[in-house]
Amino acid sequence: MHSKPSRRSAISRSIENINWTPYLFLLPALVLMGITSFLPVIQAFYLSFTNYDFIGTPSLIGWKNYEMLWRDRLFWQVLGNTLIYLLFAVPCLVVIPLVLAILVNQKLKGIQVFRAIYYFPVIVSVVVAGIAWKWVYAENGILNYFISLIAMQPIKIAWLTDPSTSIFAIIAVTIWRGLGYYMVIYLAGLQAIPQDLYEAAAIDGSDGWQRHFDITIPLLTPYILLVSVISSIAAMKIFEEVHVMSRGGPANSTKTVVYYLYEKGFGSLEMGYASAIGVVLFSIVFVLSIATVKLTGYGNKS
Repeated sequence: MHSKPSRRSAISRSIENINWTPYLFLLPALVLMGITSFLPVIQAFYLSFTNYDFIGTPSLIGWKNYEMLWRDRLFWQVLGNTLIYLLFAVPCLVVIPLVLAILVNQKLKGIQVFRAIYYFPVIVSVVVAGIAWKWVYAENGILNYFISLIAMQPIKIAWLTDPSTSIFAIIAVTIWRGLGYYMVIYLAGLQAIPQDLYEAAAIDGSDGWQRHFDITIPLLTPYILLVSVISSIAAMKIFEEVHVMSRGGPANSTKTVVYYLYEKGFGSLEMGYASAIGVVLFSIVFVLSIATVKLTGYGNKS
C-alpha cells in the first residue's frame, strides 16, 4: 500500500539531488544543435516520403521514393564508388597518421617544423587543393613528368579522365588532406602516455618499434576507434574533392552518394528523392559506426 508514495518520494529526492548547473550551461548549445541539426534530420525523414520540388507543397507518396531508389542502377553504382572510397581511404587514414604521430612525437630539435608541414594540407582550402592537384594529375603535369623520368620514356597517364584511375586519384588527395588532422589526434594520445611505461618496457627487452606494439597501440585504442569512426563517416560523405576535380566523371566513375544526392536535390529539384538518398546514407553510416565500435570490442568495456 505504501510502495507508490515511497517510489514517488525516491524519484523526487533523486531529481532534487541533480546538479542542474552543467545542463543550464549546455542548454544554449543544445537548442542551437536542435535547430541546425536535429530539426533538419527530422524534416529530411519526412520529405523522403513526399514529392517535393522546392516550389509547391510536399505531397505524401509513401514509400515510392525508396522503391525508385531500389531500382535506380546509378544509385547502386555511386554507392559502390563510395564503398571503394571507404575501403581504400579509411585504412590509410588510420595507419599512416599513427606512424607520422609516432615520428613527430620524438624530442628532436626543429620537430615542430615537421608537425606544421604535415598539418599544412588540413588548412588548405578544398578548392585550392583540388585545382592544384588537377595540375599535378594533368597528362603534361608534374606526376607524369616524374614517372617519365623514372621510366626513362614519355608517360602520359590520364589520371582524372580514365575511369580506372580517376577515383583512386581523388582518394589520394583525400588521404593527403587528412593525414595531418588525424595525426594531431594521435599525437594528443601519445603525449598522454607516461614515459615510465616505455622505460619499463626497455628494461624488459621491448625496444624500438616493438614497444609501440606492446604499449602505444593498446593504450591508443580509444583514439584508433575515434579516427576509424570519423574517417569512415568522412569517406561516406565525400563531396568537395569530387565536385572540384571531376564533377562525378568520367562515366560516373567518381560520383559518390552525397554528390548524387546533391545532383538530385539541387540539380533536378527532386528533394523528396534526395531526402530518401540522405536517409539511406544516414542508416549506412549509423550501422557502420556501431559495427566499428562492436568489432573493436571497445564498446563492451566499462
